[in-house]
Amino acid sequence: MWVSRLLPFCKAQVQTSVMTSPAPTISDPVSGPWTGRRKARLGWVVGGLVLMVLCFAGGRYINAHWPYRYRNVEPLLQKVFASQIKIDHYHRTYFPRPGFVATGLTLRRYSAPDLPPIGSAESLVVEGSWADLLLLRNRVSLVDVERLHVVIPPVGSHANHEDFPPGSSADFSGPATVVEQLNIHNATLDIMRVNGSRYSFPIQQLVIRNLRKGQAISYFVDMQNAWPRGHILANGSFGPLLPSNLGATPVSGSFTFASVRLEDIHGLSGGLSSAGRFHGALAAIEADTTCKTPDFAVGKGKPTQLAASTHVTINGLNANMILHTVDVHTGATAVHAEGDIVGSPKVTNLDISVANGRAQDLLRPFFKGQVPITGAVWLHSHARLTPAGEGLTFLNRLEMDGVFDIPSERLTNRGTEQKLSDFSLRAQGAKTTKQPVPGDSVADGTAEVVSSLNGRAKIRDGIISTQYLYFEVPGADVDVNGTFNLRDGRVHMLGDVSMQSDISHAATGVKSILLKPLIPFFKKRNAGAKIPIAITGSPNQYKVTEDILHNK
Repeated sequence: MWVSRLLPFCKAQVQTSVMTSPAPTISDPVSGPWTGRRKARLGWVVGGLVLMVLCFAGGRYINAHWPYRYRNVEPLLQKVFASQIKIDHYHRTYFPRPGFVATGLTLRRYSAPDLPPIGSAESLVVEGSWADLLLLRNRVSLVDVERLHVVIPPVGSHANHEDFPPGSSADFSGPATVVEQLNIHNATLDIMRVNGSRYSFPIQQLVIRNLRKGQAISYFVDMQNAWPRGHILANGSFGPLLPSNLGATPVSGSFTFASVRLEDIHGLSGGLSSAGRFHGALAAIEADTTCKTPDFAVGKGKPTQLAASTHVTINGLNANMILHTVDVHTGATAVHAEGDIVGSPKVTNLDISVANGRAQDLLRPFFKGQVPITGAVWLHSHARLTPAGEGLTFLNRLEMDGVFDIPSERLTNRGTEQKLSDFSLRAQGAKTTKQPVPGDSVADGTAEVVSSLNGRAKIRDGIISTQYLYFEVPGADVDVNGTFNLRDGRVHMLGDVSMQSDISHAATGVKSILLKPLIPFFKKRNAGAKIPIAITGSPNQYKVTEDILHNK
């Protein structure tokens, strides 16, 4: 309307101007250029006005549809973290990238808003791009989280069930908006235990790319393991998540687990490093690993180099493991094992076999000094490692039952070897050899063959016990039972010796003369004497004595 009112006035002004102005002539040098300048100025003014109008309209449009308003951001964050989120402070950013910064975050599970928070974060930065914003693409370039702390209630507890009820895996399916990269720095994951303690996993960095509902993600993680302590680097892909069949979710990747401190497993020592690859479904992950320990020892045993390779199937939903093959190499001996690690808490069961190994290789990690025997060994046993507990060492937890055969046993202590050799000679009715210097010993594998050894044995609480242990020395067969302590090497075994000669040859000097009248009582039918024997002592002080009168 205001335009129509101005038209008559403008028309009158134009007519007056035409009547009063002189007619332009061809020789007028001013009228042409000034007309061009007026048109240029008018164009700039109109263009500026149009630009201002567009900027104003664009600003109103962006303000109305700004994706980083808190009411728009809150659902995105809840999908990213699968939790209800409370934020203490929030402000938007525009340059150089659109987004926002939030501080003081508190995370609660959807299904348990009244329980203590499961997590918190110091700060959260979200960045988009102006190109995505103008092209209306539903995408976020970066989500960066600093000092995230997540606390998981004890597995099997009421709080854990409330936080993660059946079907809650759907909460972790991801947001509808594409998050190109999610970075988490200096985070901590605490898994509480029933006794009030916790397994704490420091996470230096976790990077997740292409986070979106119904899509597979790629990941990289740099973190510390809780127990035993060690450094984990892993990368791979996960998903897409299948909420209706979580165990079928695909997973793959590779990892290294280095600087592992075996002393965290009470009763062991040494450093372990391993590497491997894995693939499959979440409920049945196939993994192949190799590992090495240059200084493995049990208790105060001698540090020994071990190398191992494994093929296992892992259930990522409950951490149960099927050990298809575990091959361990120590010295010249190969140990093969199969079994599983299952239950809550975890119990390890292994079937172990050794074919033509060396006894000294198997015993070395258990003994601080020299191992007591050497020689080829065949072994079949079942081992069970009970759950870790307060104050329990590896030997407290280890249970083994098996059979073994050492067909050509050698003793490494020269004094003990000499006593058995002399006993053997007397059992055959021959003269004994010269006694060695006390404490003299020999290296692994250098002593003479004095016996074969086989039988059944079991290990409980660090003590090997047997009710049937059979070994031979030339001229005599020995059948004993008793115990051997793996912690200090002490032995206490009693049994019978079946000799080729009579009882008087079981002793020397005057004692052998006094025993001659007893020959008829100890003589076996068509054979030599059968007499009691005792094997006692500790490393470097083992004694093999005739226990005729049952004196120990």
